Amino acid sequence: MTQEPGRTGPSEPLTTDAVTRIVLRPIASPLPLGFFALGMGSTVLSSLQLGWVPPAQSGILLLLVLIFVVPLQLVGGIFAFLARDAGAGTALLLLGAAWAGTSVTSLDSPPGEPVVAQAVFLLALVPFVLALAGAAVQSKPLFAVLLTLTAVRFALTGLYEAGLGNALQTAAGWTGVGIGVFALYGGLALLVEDGKQRTVLPLFRRGKARESIEGDLREQLTEAQQEAGVRHQL
Repeated sequence: MTQEPGRTGPSEPLTTDAVTRIVLRPIASPLPLGFFALGMGSTVLSSLQLGWVPPAQSGILLLLVLIFVVPLQLVGGIFAFLARDAGAGTALLLLGAAWAGTSVTSLDSPPGEPVVAQAVFLLALVPFVLALAGAAVQSKPLFAVLLTLTAVRFALTGLYEAGLGNALQTAAGWTGVGIGVFALYGGLALLVEDGKQRTVLPLFRRGKARESIEGDLREQLTEAQQEAGVRHQL
């Protein structure tokens, strides 16, 4: 076995572990922002569905959703992906784009009248939101419940837009109020948890989500080599 000049021992091929470094950049959790934005958007749209705001002023609220809610959800979704949480990132971006699409189309529609095209969009969106809820239930059941309520609200609104009666719009409005309250609690609990570095208000984390708070750094980094952006293919 040959030796290289200046070395005291035999040359050995470098292993992958010896030449690979995975750099992780800590960022703040975007979930409180996503929860609060979702709760605000849901409550604002509920005020229209429940008749708390005159139909003539619906354009103002829809513009506020576009200016305030949609950008915050998109920012939350992007940073969720940067934090290596594909489920939260997908959910926040999908919902943010849905708010944007329905707000823009509602601005071009007669106030207070069902729009069949929106019914098709909202009803088609429901199974995808439910799929996200199903994926989240194993680790973040609180987030799964929030997504399930959002899917129910989309379904009720879609059925109303299909012309099946005003009672569905009222039910969708009250569901939206419930989403707002639920999102307020979830966002507050996540903020307190982030500040204390431990769970204070119940979030019912399980599995990997619980390990991310209670486990040590070694446990959290063990599977980093299998994550997207590190492994060769998605």
